[in-house]
Amino acid sequence: MTTLLEDIQAPAGSGRPITDPATGEEIGRTPTATVDDLDKAIAAARAAQPGWTALGDATRVELMNKAADAIEQYAEELAVLLSREQGKPLNGPNARFEVGACVAWLRAATVPDVSPQIVIDDGETRAEVHYQPLGVVGAIGPWNWPMMIAIWQIAPNLRMGNTIVVKPSEFTPLSVLGLVHVLNTALPDGVLIAVAGGRDVGEAMAAHTGIDKIMFTGSIPTGQAIIRSSADTVKRVTMELGGNDAGIVLDDADPAEIAQKLFWGAFINTGQTCAALKRLYVPDGLYDAVCDELTEVARAVPMGVGLSEENLLGPVQNRKQYDIVSSLVEDARTSGARILVGGDPDPDAAGNFYPTTLVADIDNDNPLVAKEQFGPALPIIRYTNLEQAIEWANGLDVGLGASVWSSSPKRARDVALRLHAGTVWVNEHGTIDPRVPFGGAKGSGYGVEFGREGLLECAQAVSVKGPAGSFTEEES
Repeated sequence: MTTLLEDIQAPAGSGRPITDPATGEEIGRTPTATVDDLDKAIAAARAAQPGWTALGDATRVELMNKAADAIEQYAEELAVLLSREQGKPLNGPNARFEVGACVAWLRAATVPDVSPQIVIDDGETRAEVHYQPLGVVGAIGPWNWPMMIAIWQIAPNLRMGNTIVVKPSEFTPLSVLGLVHVLNTALPDGVLIAVAGGRDVGEAMAAHTGIDKIMFTGSIPTGQAIIRSSADTVKRVTMELGGNDAGIVLDDADPAEIAQKLFWGAFINTGQTCAALKRLYVPDGLYDAVCDELTEVARAVPMGVGLSEENLLGPVQNRKQYDIVSSLVEDARTSGARILVGGDPDPDAAGNFYPTTLVADIDNDNPLVAKEQFGPALPIIRYTNLEQAIEWANGLDVGLGASVWSSSPKRARDVALRLHAGTVWVNEHGTIDPRVPFGGAKGSGYGVEFGREGLLECAQAVSVKGPAGSFTEEES
């Protein structure tokens, strides 16, 4: 019996090597798809789409749940592959967690009611809204949560009758190829196709006349390029772009009580999460206590090779991102900021390990605060009055998430509603839920995912309207 990796990787001597960011060892070879391969995949998905739609909602739901069963069957093999390729540890909110989230999101997408809605039936007029498939959807994913975000893109489209062509990140193609392989043990041929190619494949997908919608999660510059490329074909787009999430601690918070949640809000996936806490505003009266509590937590959380069961933090996934984090921290140190913990990586260590780093006494306009670091470094900014903190939190052109930390629910909610972000958490950060719509404000993108709202973004709303009695509910 072959392993999952053997089933999906390129034959010996072909493809491109993929290395473990924790050790530098080659773990497998990814196929290298071309634009011609993309064309063939889109044609196959286009041919399969009418039949997938014709199965009906109930059958699609049944097959989606069977696909979720298949993920559970392969869960450990998928988690190990993910850990080796992305670097995240097996335990904690990491590889096994991500595979479990794939199952949860896939099943959650089968629950909302997406049947036609009667919006007027007053004896004079009848109007209904029906939700029909768009056709073929192109999904371009990132390297930080490659499997989970692929499911965020795949699941709603499966439910709504679309077929999907997935292009994984060049850094983490094997885990997505493995996930798609597993899903396809339950799905009809051509419904879901993965094309592991380079930037040219992504660019071609964005402009392709055979793609009806693009879903993208990644950086703002790449998202902007995709939007421009998609304009000529007026295809629909959902963009979940970068964030630089602010958290505001109010003066009635308990530093010891919130420290663990603050830490994991910032350092989940070793800080490599779009909706992670990336800049923390703390009032004068609590500043030293919050710094002390966070430092104590940071020193206690083990970092290392993901396959070692004791580790909860891993390496930065690629050297380019490692260098960005390192440069921002060094610039902060040079500017006079105080490094509470971390900030001194071992230059001789194997892998892309950057230590868990907390930076205090830093100005709000420092690049470590103003730019998205996307790694294991958190700046902690002191504020004197709450209005100042809110102004700083809202001062950037991104707004994916934000959080407020307080012992008073009313105060927290009042502040939350003044923050410019798609999601604002209270006394937690980044705890997304498949039932709750998720999307960005400002430069962090547009369109929402999850819940019924996310499903409907993957469909064409068709309004059917006429005089009462001109058609009946049974006919419609």
